[in-house]
Amino acid sequence: MSEKDIALMAHLMRRAGFGASREELERRVANGYEATVEELLNPEQQPPWEEDLARRHHIGARYGNGLPETQGWWLQRMVSTKRPLEEKMTLFWHSILCTGNAKVDHPQTVQVQIEMLRRHCLGNYRELLGDLSRDPAMIIYLDNRDNHKGAINENWGRELLELFTMGVGNYTEDDVKEASRAFTGWTHKPFPPLYPFQRYFLEFEYKPDDHDDGEKTFLGQRGRFNGDDILDIVVRQPATARFIARHLYNFFVADEPHVPAWPHTPPRDGAAVNILADAYLQSGYDMRSVMRALFNSDFFKDESVHYAKVKSPVEVVVGTLRLVEDYITPKPGIDALVTQAGYMGQMILNPPSVEGWHAGKEWINSGSLSSRVNFVAERVGDTTMPGVQNIINRLATESRMSAPDFVDGCLELVGPLTIGEQARAALIAHVEQGGPLSRDTEEQRSDFARRTGRVLQLIAATREYQFA
Repeated sequence: MSEKDIALMAHLMRRAGFGASREELERRVANGYEATVEELLNPEQQPPWEEDLARRHHIGARYGNGLPETQGWWLQRMVSTKRPLEEKMTLFWHSILCTGNAKVDHPQTVQVQIEMLRRHCLGNYRELLGDLSRDPAMIIYLDNRDNHKGAINENWGRELLELFTMGVGNYTEDDVKEASRAFTGWTHKPFPPLYPFQRYFLEFEYKPDDHDDGEKTFLGQRGRFNGDDILDIVVRQPATARFIARHLYNFFVADEPHVPAWPHTPPRDGAAVNILADAYLQSGYDMRSVMRALFNSDFFKDESVHYAKVKSPVEVVVGTLRLVEDYITPKPGIDALVTQAGYMGQMILNPPSVEGWHAGKEWINSGSLSSRVNFVAERVGDTTMPGVQNIINRLATESRMSAPDFVDGCLELVGPLTIGEQARAALIAHVEQGGPLSRDTEEQRSDFARRTGRVLQLIAATREYQFA
Protein backbone atom coordinates (compact mmCIF):
# COMPACT_ATOMS: atom_id res chain seq x y z
CA MET A 1 0.00 0.00 0.00
CA SER A 2 1.23 3.47 -0.85
CA GLU A 3 2.03 6.23 1.62
CA LYS A 4 -0.50 8.39 -0.22
CA ASP A 5 -3.24 5.88 0.60
CA ILE A 6 -2.13 5.81 4.24
CA ALA A 7 -2.10 9.62 4.38
CA LEU A 8 -5.63 9.86 2.95
CA MET A 9 -6.95 7.25 5.37
CA ALA A 10 -5.26 9.04 8.27
CA HIS A 11 -6.96 12.27 7.14
CA LEU A 12 -10.34 10.52 7.07
CA MET A 13 -9.88 9.04 10.53
CA ARG A 14 -8.78 12.35 12.04
CA ARG A 15 -11.92 14.04 10.72
CA ALA A 16 -14.45 11.21 11.00
CA GLY A 17 -13.06 10.15 14.37
CA PHE A 18 -10.19 10.97 16.68
CA GLY A 19 -7.28 9.51 14.72
CA ALA A 20 -6.06 5.95 14.31
CA SER A 21 -2.93 3.91 14.92
CA ARG A 22 -0.72 2.81 12.05
CA GLU A 23 -2.04 -0.74 12.40
CA GLU A 24 -5.65 0.43 12.13
CA LEU A 25 -4.81 2.64 9.14
CA GLU A 26 -3.21 -0.29 7.33
CA ARG A 27 -6.25 -2.48 7.99
CA ARG A 28 -8.59 0.18 6.71
CA VAL A 29 -6.51 0.87 3.57
CA ALA A 30 -6.63 -2.86 2.83
CA ASN A 31 -10.43 -2.71 3.07
CA GLY A 32 -10.61 0.35 0.82
CA TYR A 33 -11.51 4.01 1.29
CA GLU A 34 -15.17 3.89 0.24
CA ALA A 35 -15.78 0.72 2.26
CA THR A 36 -14.32 2.46 5.30
CA VAL A 37 -16.60 5.45 4.73
CA GLU A 38 -19.62 3.15 4.63
CA GLU A 39 -18.51 1.42 7.83
CA LEU A 40 -18.19 4.78 9.58
CA LEU A 41 -21.59 5.93 8.28
CA ASN A 42 -23.30 2.82 9.63
CA PRO A 43 -22.13 2.66 13.24
CA GLU A 44 -24.89 0.26 14.25
CA GLN A 45 -22.96 -2.47 12.39
CA GLN A 46 -20.11 -2.15 14.90
CA PRO A 47 -20.18 -3.39 18.50
CA PRO A 48 -21.82 -0.94 20.89
CA TRP A 49 -19.98 0.74 23.71
CA GLU A 50 -19.59 -1.62 26.67
CA GLU A 51 -21.62 0.51 29.04
CA ASP A 52 -21.85 -2.22 31.68
CA LEU A 53 -18.05 -2.36 31.87
CA ALA A 54 -17.82 1.41 32.18
CA ARG A 55 -20.33 1.40 35.02
CA ARG A 56 -17.96 -0.71 37.14
CA HIS A 57 -15.44 2.12 37.12
CA HIS A 58 -17.79 5.11 36.95
CA ILE A 59 -20.48 4.31 39.47
CA GLY A 60 -23.15 6.99 39.33
CA ALA A 61 -21.60 8.76 36.34
CA ARG A 62 -24.42 8.01 33.92
CA TYR A 63 -27.32 10.23 34.97
CA GLY A 64 -25.17 11.29 37.89
CA ASN A 65 -25.58 14.33 40.08
CA GLY A 66 -22.08 15.68 39.46
CA LEU A 67 -20.97 17.41 36.28
CA PRO A 68 -17.36 16.05 36.28
CA GLU A 69 -18.60 12.46 36.46
CA THR A 70 -21.08 13.07 33.64
CA GLN A 71 -18.44 14.72 31.47
CA GLY A 72 -16.02 11.88 32.17
CA TRP A 73 -18.67 9.36 31.15
CA TRP A 74 -18.89 10.89 27.68
CA LEU A 75 -15.13 11.38 27.32
CA GLN A 76 -14.62 7.70 28.21
CA ARG A 77 -17.08 6.76 25.51
CA MET A 78 -15.20 8.83 22.91
CA VAL A 79 -11.95 7.08 23.82
CA SER A 80 -13.39 3.56 23.98
CA THR A 81 -15.89 3.59 21.12
CA LYS A 82 -15.68 1.37 18.07
CA ARG A 83 -18.07 3.80 16.37
CA PRO A 84 -15.87 6.90 16.02
CA LEU A 85 -18.07 8.88 13.61
CA GLU A 86 -21.07 8.44 15.88
CA GLU A 87 -19.24 10.21 18.71
CA LYS A 88 -17.65 12.80 16.39
CA MET A 89 -21.06 13.71 14.97
CA THR A 90 -22.49 13.92 18.49
CA LEU A 91 -19.68 16.32 19.38
CA PHE A 92 -20.43 18.29 16.20
CA TRP A 93 -24.09 18.75 17.10
CA HIS A 94 -23.18 19.58 20.70
CA SER A 95 -20.91 22.29 19.30
CA ILE A 96 -23.69 24.07 17.39
CA LEU A 97 -26.95 23.01 19.11
CA CYS A 98 -25.50 24.19 22.39
CA THR A 99 -26.73 23.72 25.90
CA GLY A 100 -24.62 24.36 28.98
CA ASN A 101 -24.88 23.01 32.49
CA ALA A 102 -23.90 26.42 33.89
CA LYS A 103 -27.49 27.52 33.24
CA VAL A 104 -29.37 24.22 33.18
CA ASP A 105 -27.74 23.23 36.50
CA HIS A 106 -28.75 19.63 36.02
CA PRO A 107 -26.06 17.28 34.60
CA GLN A 108 -28.37 14.35 33.98
CA THR A 109 -30.70 16.53 31.89
CA VAL A 110 -27.77 17.71 29.77
CA GLN A 111 -26.63 14.11 29.38
CA VAL A 112 -30.08 13.04 28.22
CA GLN A 113 -29.75 15.69 25.51
CA ILE A 114 -26.37 14.28 24.43
CA GLU A 115 -27.94 10.84 24.13
CA MET A 116 -30.70 12.35 21.99
CA LEU A 117 -28.10 14.00 19.74
CA ARG A 118 -26.32 10.67 19.40
CA ARG A 119 -29.53 8.90 18.35
CA HIS A 120 -30.13 11.47 15.61
CA CYS A 121 -26.52 12.28 14.73
CA LEU A 122 -26.64 10.67 11.28
CA GLY A 123 -30.38 10.79 10.85
CA ASN A 124 -32.94 13.29 9.61
CA TYR A 125 -32.28 16.89 10.64
CA ARG A 126 -35.99 17.70 10.86
CA GLU A 127 -36.45 14.89 13.38
CA LEU A 128 -33.44 16.07 15.35
CA LEU A 129 -34.86 19.59 15.56
CA GLY A 130 -38.21 18.18 16.64
CA ASP A 131 -36.68 16.38 19.59
CA LEU A 132 -34.40 19.32 20.35
CA SER A 133 -37.44 21.62 20.58
CA ARG A 134 -38.93 19.28 23.16
CA ASP A 135 -35.68 18.71 25.04
CA PRO A 136 -35.91 19.96 28.66
CA ALA A 137 -32.26 21.07 28.69
CA MET A 138 -32.85 23.30 25.66
CA ILE A 139 -36.19 24.51 27.01
CA ILE A 140 -34.38 25.71 30.14
CA TYR A 141 -31.26 26.96 28.39
CA LEU A 142 -33.12 29.12 25.86
CA ASP A 143 -35.95 30.08 28.21
CA ASN A 144 -38.87 28.56 26.34
CA ARG A 145 -40.48 27.67 29.68
CA ASP A 146 -40.87 31.46 30.01
CA ASN A 147 -42.50 31.75 26.56
CA HIS A 148 -46.21 32.27 27.14
CA LYS A 149 -49.33 33.14 25.19
CA GLY A 150 -49.57 36.91 25.25
CA ALA A 151 -46.09 37.30 26.77
CA ILE A 152 -43.57 35.73 24.42
CA ASN A 153 -39.92 35.08 25.17
CA GLU A 154 -37.96 35.30 21.91
CA ASN A 155 -34.80 33.46 22.97
CA TRP A 156 -35.58 30.02 21.51
CA GLY A 157 -37.28 31.41 18.41
CA ARG A 158 -34.34 33.70 17.72
CA GLU A 159 -31.59 31.12 18.19
CA LEU A 160 -33.53 28.53 16.18
CA LEU A 161 -33.31 30.88 13.20
CA GLU A 162 -29.97 32.54 13.88
CA LEU A 163 -27.79 29.62 15.01
CA PHE A 164 -29.61 26.35 14.34
CA THR A 165 -31.08 26.78 10.86
CA MET A 166 -31.00 29.82 8.56
CA GLY A 167 -28.40 32.23 9.87
CA VAL A 168 -28.47 36.02 10.20
CA GLY A 169 -29.77 37.93 7.18
CA ASN A 170 -32.32 35.36 6.07
CA TYR A 171 -35.26 36.29 8.30
CA THR A 172 -36.79 39.38 9.92
CA GLU A 173 -37.48 40.41 13.49
CA ASP A 174 -41.16 39.73 12.81
CA ASP A 175 -40.25 36.17 11.83
CA VAL A 176 -38.54 35.74 15.21
CA LYS A 177 -41.66 36.94 17.03
CA GLU A 178 -43.98 34.74 14.99
CA ALA A 179 -41.78 31.69 15.53
CA SER A 180 -41.76 32.41 19.25
CA ARG A 181 -45.57 32.61 19.29
CA ALA A 182 -45.70 29.20 17.62
CA PHE A 183 -43.64 27.64 20.41
CA THR A 184 -45.69 29.03 23.31
CA GLY A 185 -46.85 26.27 25.64
CA TRP A 186 -43.80 24.08 24.91
CA THR A 187 -42.29 23.56 28.34
CA HIS A 188 -41.35 20.83 30.82
CA LYS A 189 -43.34 19.20 33.60
CA PRO A 190 -43.07 20.57 37.13
CA PHE A 191 -40.45 18.94 39.29
CA PRO A 192 -40.00 18.48 43.03
CA PRO A 193 -37.50 20.61 44.95
CA LEU A 194 -33.87 19.54 45.01
CA TYR A 195 -34.01 18.79 48.72
CA PRO A 196 -34.85 16.31 50.11
CA PHE A 197 -35.51 14.47 46.83
CA GLN A 198 -32.12 15.15 45.19
CA ARG A 199 -31.87 15.11 41.41
CA TYR A 200 -34.83 14.38 39.17
CA PHE A 201 -35.58 13.65 35.52
CA LEU A 202 -37.28 16.36 33.50
CA GLU A 203 -39.92 15.62 30.86
CA PHE A 204 -41.41 17.68 28.05
CA GLU A 205 -44.94 18.99 28.48
CA TYR A 206 -47.20 20.78 26.03
CA LYS A 207 -49.73 23.14 27.59
CA PRO A 208 -52.48 23.87 25.04
CA ASP A 209 -54.00 26.59 27.22
CA ASP A 210 -50.69 28.48 27.09
CA HIS A 211 -50.27 28.09 23.32
CA ASP A 212 -51.01 30.98 20.98
CA ASP A 213 -53.18 29.33 18.36
CA GLY A 214 -53.78 32.50 16.38
CA GLU A 215 -52.84 33.11 12.77
CA LYS A 216 -49.18 33.88 12.14
CA THR A 217 -47.11 35.11 9.22
CA PHE A 218 -43.72 33.42 9.03
CA LEU A 219 -41.24 33.67 6.15
CA GLY A 220 -44.05 34.91 3.90
CA GLN A 221 -46.43 32.07 4.78
CA ARG A 222 -49.68 32.45 6.75
CA GLY A 223 -51.40 29.98 9.01
CA ARG A 224 -52.21 28.98 12.57
CA PHE A 225 -48.73 27.61 12.93
CA ASN A 226 -47.46 25.62 15.88
CA GLY A 227 -43.81 24.77 16.58
CA ASP A 228 -43.76 21.75 14.28
CA ASP A 229 -45.05 23.85 11.41
CA ILE A 230 -42.21 26.33 11.96
CA LEU A 231 -39.67 23.49 11.84
CA ASP A 232 -41.22 22.11 8.64
CA ILE A 233 -40.81 25.51 7.03
CA VAL A 234 -37.25 26.28 8.14
CA VAL A 235 -35.66 22.92 7.32
CA ARG A 236 -36.60 23.18 3.65
CA GLN A 237 -35.15 26.66 3.20
CA PRO A 238 -32.08 26.90 0.92
CA ALA A 239 -30.56 29.21 3.54
CA THR A 240 -30.78 26.39 6.11
CA ALA A 241 -29.16 23.97 3.69
CA ARG A 242 -26.23 26.35 3.12
CA PHE A 243 -25.93 27.19 6.83
CA ILE A 244 -25.71 23.54 7.93
CA ALA A 245 -23.40 22.78 5.00
CA ARG A 246 -20.99 25.53 6.05
CA HIS A 247 -21.01 24.23 9.62
CA LEU A 248 -20.13 20.77 8.31
CA TYR A 249 -17.33 22.15 6.14
CA ASN A 250 -15.96 24.12 9.09
CA PHE A 251 -16.01 21.13 11.45
CA PHE A 252 -14.95 18.31 9.12
CA VAL A 253 -12.95 19.90 6.28
CA ALA A 254 -11.16 23.18 7.03
CA ASP A 255 -11.39 26.03 9.51
CA GLU A 256 -13.74 28.91 8.70
CA PRO A 257 -14.25 32.19 10.57
CA HIS A 258 -16.69 31.90 13.45
CA VAL A 259 -20.42 32.13 12.73
CA PRO A 260 -20.91 35.88 13.43
CA ALA A 261 -18.60 36.65 10.49
CA TRP A 262 -20.50 34.49 7.98
CA PRO A 263 -22.95 37.18 6.76
CA HIS A 264 -19.96 39.30 5.74
CA THR A 265 -17.36 36.64 4.81
CA PRO A 266 -17.86 34.19 1.93
CA PRO A 267 -17.14 30.49 2.51
CA ARG A 268 -13.60 29.26 2.02
CA ASP A 269 -14.91 26.87 -0.65
CA GLY A 270 -18.31 27.98 -1.91
CA ALA A 271 -18.55 25.10 -4.39
CA ALA A 272 -18.07 22.56 -1.59
CA VAL A 273 -20.75 24.22 0.52
CA ASN A 274 -23.12 24.07 -2.45
CA ILE A 275 -22.45 20.35 -2.93
CA LEU A 276 -23.29 19.66 0.71
CA ALA A 277 -26.34 21.93 0.63
CA ASP A 278 -27.66 20.10 -2.45
CA ALA A 279 -27.12 16.74 -0.74
CA TYR A 280 -29.07 18.02 2.28
CA LEU A 281 -32.07 19.12 0.22
CA GLN A 282 -32.08 16.24 -2.26
CA SER A 283 -31.91 13.61 0.48
CA GLY A 284 -34.74 15.14 2.48
CA TYR A 285 -32.37 16.44 5.21
CA ASP A 286 -30.69 13.04 5.74
CA MET A 287 -27.34 13.65 7.42
CA ARG A 288 -25.93 10.23 6.52
CA SER A 289 -26.34 11.12 2.85
CA VAL A 290 -24.74 14.52 3.38
CA MET A 291 -21.74 13.01 5.20
CA ARG A 292 -21.34 10.39 2.47
CA ALA A 293 -21.14 13.20 -0.08
CA LEU A 294 -18.62 15.03 2.12
CA PHE A 295 -16.20 12.17 2.80
CA ASN A 296 -16.24 10.89 -0.80
CA SER A 297 -15.79 14.34 -2.35
CA ASP A 298 -12.69 15.61 -4.10
CA PHE A 299 -12.67 18.71 -1.90
CA PHE A 300 -12.39 16.56 1.25
CA LYS A 301 -9.67 14.33 -0.18
CA ASP A 302 -7.62 17.22 -1.56
CA GLU A 303 -4.23 17.44 0.16
CA SER A 304 -4.66 21.20 0.59
CA VAL A 305 -7.15 20.56 3.42
CA HIS A 306 -5.04 17.91 5.17
CA TYR A 307 -3.95 19.45 8.48
CA ALA A 308 -6.06 22.53 7.68
CA LYS A 309 -7.89 22.46 11.01
CA VAL A 310 -6.61 23.25 14.49
CA LYS A 311 -7.47 20.33 16.75
CA SER A 312 -10.08 21.09 19.34
CA PRO A 313 -9.08 20.35 22.95
CA VAL A 314 -11.33 17.30 23.00
CA GLU A 315 -9.64 16.03 19.83
CA VAL A 316 -6.24 16.57 21.47
CA VAL A 317 -7.20 14.65 24.61
CA VAL A 318 -9.18 11.82 23.00
CA GLY A 319 -6.82 11.45 20.02
CA THR A 320 -3.76 11.25 22.28
CA LEU A 321 -5.36 8.69 24.59
CA ARG A 322 -6.31 6.55 21.61
CA LEU A 323 -2.79 6.92 20.16
CA VAL A 324 -1.08 5.72 23.33
CA GLU A 325 -3.93 3.24 24.04
CA ASP A 326 -4.69 4.57 27.49
CA TYR A 327 -8.26 4.35 28.86
CA ILE A 328 -9.28 2.17 25.92
CA THR A 329 -10.69 -0.07 28.64
CA PRO A 330 -12.54 2.08 31.18
CA LYS A 331 -10.77 2.80 34.44
CA PRO A 332 -10.94 5.46 37.15
CA GLY A 333 -9.41 8.87 36.54
CA ILE A 334 -11.08 9.90 33.29
CA ASP A 335 -12.86 12.80 35.04
CA ALA A 336 -9.54 14.59 35.55
CA LEU A 337 -8.82 14.42 31.84
CA VAL A 338 -11.98 16.39 31.13
CA THR A 339 -10.39 19.14 33.19
CA GLN A 340 -7.31 18.94 30.96
CA ALA A 341 -9.49 19.71 27.94
CA GLY A 342 -10.98 22.56 29.98
CA TYR A 343 -7.53 24.03 30.57
CA MET A 344 -7.12 24.02 26.78
CA GLY A 345 -10.41 25.90 26.36
CA GLN A 346 -13.16 23.30 25.85
CA MET A 347 -15.28 22.02 28.71
CA ILE A 348 -17.80 19.61 27.22
CA LEU A 349 -21.41 19.91 28.41
CA ASN A 350 -20.64 23.48 29.40
CA PRO A 351 -19.95 25.69 26.34
CA PRO A 352 -19.39 29.40 27.02
CA SER A 353 -22.56 30.51 25.21
CA VAL A 354 -25.23 29.35 22.78
CA GLU A 355 -22.73 30.13 20.00
CA GLY A 356 -20.58 27.26 21.23
CA TRP A 357 -16.82 27.49 21.17
CA HIS A 358 -14.84 29.80 18.90
CA ALA A 359 -12.74 27.23 17.09
CA GLY A 360 -9.86 27.28 14.60
CA LYS A 361 -6.97 29.53 15.52
CA GLU A 362 -8.97 30.84 18.46
CA TRP A 363 -8.25 27.56 20.24
CA ILE A 364 -4.63 28.68 20.54
CA ASN A 365 -3.15 31.14 22.99
CA SER A 366 -0.04 31.03 25.16
CA GLY A 367 -1.81 29.30 28.04
CA SER A 368 -3.81 26.77 26.02
CA LEU A 369 -0.79 25.90 23.86
CA SER A 370 1.29 25.09 26.95
CA SER A 371 -1.52 22.90 28.27
CA ARG A 372 -1.78 21.09 24.93
CA VAL A 373 1.94 20.41 24.61
CA ASN A 374 2.36 19.36 28.23
CA PHE A 375 -0.63 17.00 28.10
CA VAL A 376 0.51 15.24 24.94
CA ALA A 377 4.20 15.16 25.90
CA GLU A 378 3.47 13.53 29.25
CA ARG A 379 1.58 10.69 27.59
CA VAL A 380 3.60 10.01 24.45
CA GLY A 381 6.75 10.11 26.57
CA ASP A 382 5.45 7.27 28.76
CA THR A 383 7.06 4.26 27.13
CA THR A 384 4.97 1.86 29.24
CA MET A 385 1.85 2.81 27.28
CA PRO A 386 0.81 0.04 24.83
CA GLY A 387 0.49 2.47 21.90
CA VAL A 388 3.95 3.91 22.53
CA GLN A 389 5.39 0.40 22.82
CA ASN A 390 3.84 -0.42 19.44
CA ILE A 391 5.59 2.59 17.91
CA ILE A 392 8.91 1.55 19.47
CA ASN A 393 8.52 -2.02 18.18
CA ARG A 394 7.66 -0.86 14.66
CA LEU A 395 10.68 1.42 14.61
CA ALA A 396 12.96 -1.37 15.81
CA THR A 397 13.03 -3.35 12.56
CA GLU A 398 16.82 -2.98 12.34
CA SER A 399 19.50 -3.11 15.01
CA ARG A 400 20.84 0.28 13.88
CA MET A 401 19.10 3.32 12.43
CA SER A 402 20.27 6.66 11.07
CA ALA A 403 18.97 9.77 12.80
CA PRO A 404 16.97 10.97 9.73
CA ASP A 405 15.31 7.56 9.31
CA PHE A 406 14.49 7.46 13.00
CA VAL A 407 12.87 10.91 12.96
CA ASP A 408 10.94 10.15 9.77
CA GLY A 409 9.76 6.87 11.29
CA CYS A 410 8.43 8.64 14.38
CA LEU A 411 6.62 11.22 12.22
CA GLU A 412 5.12 8.49 10.09
CA LEU A 413 3.79 6.51 13.05
CA VAL A 414 2.11 9.45 14.80
CA GLY A 415 0.52 10.78 11.59
CA PRO A 416 1.86 10.38 9.08
CA LEU A 417 2.88 13.94 9.89
CA THR A 418 4.80 16.32 7.62
CA ILE A 419 6.63 19.08 9.46
CA GLY A 420 8.74 22.00 8.26
CA GLU A 421 12.33 21.36 7.24
CA GLN A 422 13.65 23.54 10.04
CA ALA A 423 11.73 21.55 12.66
CA ARG A 424 12.77 18.25 11.09
CA ALA A 425 16.42 19.33 11.06
CA ALA A 426 16.16 20.26 14.75
CA LEU A 427 14.77 16.82 15.58
CA ILE A 428 17.55 15.11 13.63
CA ALA A 429 20.18 17.23 15.38
CA HIS A 430 18.68 16.27 18.74
CA VAL A 431 18.89 12.58 17.89
CA GLU A 432 22.45 12.88 16.61
CA GLN A 433 23.53 14.55 19.86
CA GLY A 434 22.51 11.37 21.69
CA GLY A 435 24.85 9.21 19.65
CA PRO A 436 24.19 6.17 17.44
CA LEU A 437 20.84 4.39 17.65
CA SER A 438 21.53 0.74 18.39
CA ARG A 439 19.52 -2.16 19.81
CA ASP A 440 22.13 -4.87 20.14
CA THR A 441 22.10 -5.07 23.93
CA GLU A 442 19.41 -4.78 26.59
CA GLU A 443 20.86 -1.46 27.69
CA GLN A 444 20.77 -0.13 24.14
CA ARG A 445 17.18 -1.30 23.67
CA SER A 446 16.15 0.49 26.87
CA ASP A 447 17.94 3.63 25.66
CA PHE A 448 16.25 3.31 22.26
CA ALA A 449 12.83 3.24 23.92
CA ARG A 450 13.67 6.26 26.07
CA ARG A 451 14.90 8.25 23.07
CA THR A 452 11.81 7.31 21.08
CA GLY A 453 9.62 8.71 23.83
CA ARG A 454 11.68 11.89 23.90
CA VAL A 455 11.38 12.44 20.13
CA LEU A 456 7.63 11.83 20.33
CA GLN A 457 7.46 14.52 23.01
CA LEU A 458 9.31 16.95 20.77
CA ILE A 459 6.98 16.15 17.88
CA ALA A 460 4.05 16.95 20.17
CA ALA A 461 5.52 20.44 20.59
CA THR A 462 5.55 21.13 16.85
CA ARG A 463 3.01 23.41 15.23
CA GLU A 464 1.94 20.67 12.85
CA TYR A 465 0.93 18.26 15.63
CA GLN A 466 -1.73 20.74 16.76
CA PHE A 467 -3.51 20.48 13.41
CA ALA A 468 -5.87 17.77 12.23
